[in-house]
Amino acid sequence: MLQSVLLCSALNPHNTQTPMCFTLLQSNFTHPHPQNTSILLNLDYTECDSTGSRWRVAIPLNPGECSGLPEPVQGTDCTFSCKAGEFLEMSAQECTQCASGTYSLGSGLRLDEWDDIPPGFSSLATSPDNAPNGQNAAKWVAQGSYLESNRDECTVSLIYTVHLKKPGSVSFDYQYVDNSIFFEFFVNLNSGTNILYWRTTRVTLGSKAVKPVLLKNIRIEGVAYTSECFPCKPGMFSRTPGSSSCEPCPRDTYSGRGASSCTPCNTKTHYASEGSAMCKSRPPCSKKDYIQTYSTCDKDGKTQVIYKWVEPQICLAAAAGAVTLPPSGQREPCPPCNPGFYNNGTATCSPCPPGTYSDGVKACQPCPAGTEPVLGYEYKWWNVLPANMKTSCFNVANNNCDGLNGWEVAGDHVQSGAGRSDNDYLILTLTVPGFKLPVSVRGASDSEYGRITFEFDTSCSADCEFYFMTDVNRRSTNVIESWEGSKSKQSYTHIMTEDSSVALTWAFQRTSQASDVRQYVNDMVKIYSVTVTNAMDGVASACRACALQSQQAGSSCVPCPAGHYIDKKTNQCQECPPNTVLSGHHIYGKEACQPCGPGSKSNKEHSVCFSDCLFTYTHQNRTLQYDFSALTSAGSIMNGPSFTAKGTKYYHLFNISLCGAEGHKSAVCRDNVTNLPNEDAEGGQLGSSVEAFLCQSTIIPSDGRGLRTALSSQSISLADTFQGATVEKSLNGISTRPELFPSASERIPDVHFFYRSTQFTTSCPRGRNAVVSLRCNPEKTMRGDLSVPSECPAGTCDGCTFHFLWESSSACPRCTAVDYHAIEGACKAGVQDTVFVWTEPRLCTGGLTLPPKRTSPCEAVDFWLKVGAGLGAFCAILLVSLTCYFWKKNKKLEYKYSKLVMSANKECELPAADSCAIMEGEGDENEEEVVVYANKSSLLAKLKAVATKVS
Repeated sequence: MLQSVLLCSALNPHNTQTPMCFTLLQSNFTHPHPQNTSILLNLDYTECDSTGSRWRVAIPLNPGECSGLPEPVQGTDCTFSCKAGEFLEMSAQECTQCASGTYSLGSGLRLDEWDDIPPGFSSLATSPDNAPNGQNAAKWVAQGSYLESNRDECTVSLIYTVHLKKPGSVSFDYQYVDNSIFFEFFVNLNSGTNILYWRTTRVTLGSKAVKPVLLKNIRIEGVAYTSECFPCKPGMFSRTPGSSSCEPCPRDTYSGRGASSCTPCNTKTHYASEGSAMCKSRPPCSKKDYIQTYSTCDKDGKTQVIYKWVEPQICLAAAAGAVTLPPSGQREPCPPCNPGFYNNGTATCSPCPPGTYSDGVKACQPCPAGTEPVLGYEYKWWNVLPANMKTSCFNVANNNCDGLNGWEVAGDHVQSGAGRSDNDYLILTLTVPGFKLPVSVRGASDSEYGRITFEFDTSCSADCEFYFMTDVNRRSTNVIESWEGSKSKQSYTHIMTEDSSVALTWAFQRTSQASDVRQYVNDMVKIYSVTVTNAMDGVASACRACALQSQQAGSSCVPCPAGHYIDKKTNQCQECPPNTVLSGHHIYGKEACQPCGPGSKSNKEHSVCFSDCLFTYTHQNRTLQYDFSALTSAGSIMNGPSFTAKGTKYYHLFNISLCGAEGHKSAVCRDNVTNLPNEDAEGGQLGSSVEAFLCQSTIIPSDGRGLRTALSSQSISLADTFQGATVEKSLNGISTRPELFPSASERIPDVHFFYRSTQFTTSCPRGRNAVVSLRCNPEKTMRGDLSVPSECPAGTCDGCTFHFLWESSSACPRCTAVDYHAIEGACKAGVQDTVFVWTEPRLCTGGLTLPPKRTSPCEAVDFWLKVGAGLGAFCAILLVSLTCYFWKKNKKLEYKYSKLVMSANKECELPAADSCAIMEGEGDENEEEVVVYANKSSLLAKLKAVATKVS
């Protein structure tokens, strides 16, 4: 009876997430009774005692047959094991060589057949709501040559319990390409019983199809003993006794289980891939069985289109209905060499010597005085694959594509090859040993060491996917960007921010569905050009001006200090003006110094613009001064929760470093799904993290998923560079949207901080942008509150521009004298108080403080005020009385005067009845009436008239 159990462990001391597996084998073998052959026995060991000893005992298979059993025998030591290629024969308790067609690891076990899940394994599935699933629970699935994880959002653990006798090691092959899956492996290997499990958790937040984790070839070392050799699986063989492993059958041969040799196929009618268990009939050749490529340049510099069968050829060209290879094309001139290479009269292109350059057509020429070569790679002609590029085919599910070319050159582009099956990964790798900045900029403190730019398109009829990946310092391969389906011709740029060796990988998969045939051979990706700047072993296609040590002839190039440009007239290093930064590595001419945006300044090295958290705004003869120092430390906002279609709860976490530290980006977002942070040998922290002014992570809480910790995944930078701060609504093509938030105060405008990310994506070809609007709110604390638009809870409405509102009392301007006013109190006992109060509502903070209460002397004015009022009233009455008196007196004078005038008029000869004489008594009665109607002249005019007549 053979029982096998699987034990897995992460034995990598630097990365607990690297999955490795361990298996223990416990065997009970049947032996005939040495005296009674009708009794079948199991020879087995007892449990080890405290001294490490055990006994071999005989156990009958049939109950009740307990008589005549052999006596127990002292067993081998508990840690005893045989060498690889041997097994422990229980009767003699001696190590014996394995026969041909079998193998043994001695103290280990190998699992490489997955037609079914081996006994002892169990799957535990947990749905997003933490409820165990029923009969239709998600689980790991055996796929023949590998084991596949679940494809839904359930958390599934593959569990096994094993008893170890001694320490061991474990390894397995795996394929883990989808960072939307959290893949964990837990085990604590100790002597005794160990519980181990693999666990996958899907963290995809969309409808994108998941690519499951694949496991195969699990090998375990450390089993106490192996009591039987394992037969080679079909397609494998071991030709000699005492083998520790089996070999795959060569191509066009096959074998059954336990084979010591392989049987050839009839190659005229059948074929077999390497490691095949049977021969297959050769199909008639079709258009899917050949590819188009270009011949290498001959001695005349000519090439032509040729067609060749996909290797190894499995089709029959002579079968009925088979197609034949199309004829080769016309011979035509070879394409020129790539820039930086030259043709030395042969059919090959050679790199230009150091210090020279070429455009690929002309011969290499030395750089002129005062210049230096611009190093890098610029591949745009593809007659042969460059020496530092390799192509391969990978599929963990089968080895049929191993050794095949994954990509083929095609003149003006390089394209994906045929592969063996549609779900193969077709790999193209470019290795860059490091980066070397131009001499003139080596003193600059810039975070950009090089740029990788490539131009491509894809044509697909299935669910193809194209990946661009990097592996920095051989730590781990990370997917930088991927594209699904057909894509028109486009360019993509990736910036290297550290000076390290890097392997750039392009991978293409026609479909994620398992397939042993080629149905979508016409689905392909074409790469037209690949450019890498500042490559350490690069070649030069041009020269650039450099800074000279002096103006003397033959002066060598020297590095300019940080923040200096090369003067065009003197070729000397000159410092950039204040508040300007150098634009990348182009430092020739003063125009290379770009001015910083509003509300920002440059650091001493002129490498970055930043805000010192101080801002000034002048409007209508009033100057507002802001101090955002209280908001300097990184702020965070987690919105949500949100739920996927299948109920997985997640949040969006934003970390914001408003001002940074002189341009240093203080906001950090970590990814603990595919790369847990590790400590390297020098104590530095590795792992996947993003540093920016503003970054975003997707958080899946630990509750409800059985996770040890919350998952932080899909960390991206939203703001790499600070564009400026202003009260205007747009800056450098970035616009804020005030309508997304409640209206601001009319007295104090919002201050907008604008940011931009230099990493381009397919959905945001110009990069991502972010706007943080600071709003004065005296009711908030100094740190205040961050919020996102209610209409766009993810912080963005278009996926490219993110908007945030930060309400805080620290966002109010500094207080000045115009923000308060004085109130004077009453004069009491000769003393008057003056107090100062803020103008409400108070929309300022810090700055000036209220002046203290001011006390000043004053005079008592109540008595004199009364005396003055009395004298004023008396004078008014007196004046009115005098006016009336003189008016009455004046009337009488007018009357007498009129009588005088009439009597003095000698020409008055009125009739008797109408005599002018006034009878006695008449004057008093009609005095006023006569005066009014007799003459209406004023008193002054009458006096003048009398004086005139007298004279």
